[in-house]
Amino acid sequence: MAGAPDERGRGPAAGEQLQQQHVSCQVFPERLAQGNLQQGFFSSFFTSSQKCQLRLLKTLETNPYVKLLLDAMKHSGCAVNKDRHFSCEDCNGNVSGGFDASTSQIVLCQNNIHNQAHMNRVVTHELIHAFDHCRAHVDWFTNIRHLACSEVRAANLSGDCSLVNEIFRLHFGLKQHHQTCVRDRATLSILAVRNISKEVAKKAVDEVFESCFNDHEPFGRIPHNKTYARYAHRDFENRDRYYSNI
Repeated sequence: MAGAPDERGRGPAAGEQLQQQHVSCQVFPERLAQGNLQQGFFSSFFTSSQKCQLRLLKTLETNPYVKLLLDAMKHSGCAVNKDRHFSCEDCNGNVSGGFDASTSQIVLCQNNIHNQAHMNRVVTHELIHAFDHCRAHVDWFTNIRHLACSEVRAANLSGDCSLVNEIFRLHFGLKQHHQTCVRDRATLSILAVRNISKEVAKKAVDEVFESCFNDHEPFGRIPHNKTYARYAHRDFENRDRYYSNI
């Protein structure tokens, strides 16, 4: 799930802001409560969100997917601050997380994230959306193809479609299974935040799939597991050193 304004530039127009708020209110009911921005890490550390906060901290400090994405965001001029850019909240339905456009925060659904591995995947998925927004002029709310592209990338690169996760879902044994999983997960993510038909969502995914599936930035490859992600992080750091010496 995705959508976020560029904090370095102009804010959303009035109509777009209302649309963003409508989506946020539907999926993240606490987002607009009393018109206050959710405070993030330390404000709720000793509340019911403690497990969520502890899992988040561990993810940020140890997960190789996330560490690479945080470095890539910083390198692109969009440094992420855990106090400002993450918020643990209760969410509607079975949504695990989202990138809230109205507040530029990653929402972590504390009522739907039940273990560390799930937290790792959700944070990675949402940081890919944040990275896409940082490097490109993404029209999250009026261009369904832009949203579809980022959802394809997030499903492809976050570990959502790893073999272990697919076996857990009882999905395995299909030819080109990874591509099929990415298409399906991207379509489901779009349907979670847009009131459109499954056919329209699938069409948007199909239209952008080839180019967006083959866009592996900032990983440089599809990180099928943590070992791949560590190699990708090492390569990114070496690339960064190379460019800094030019």
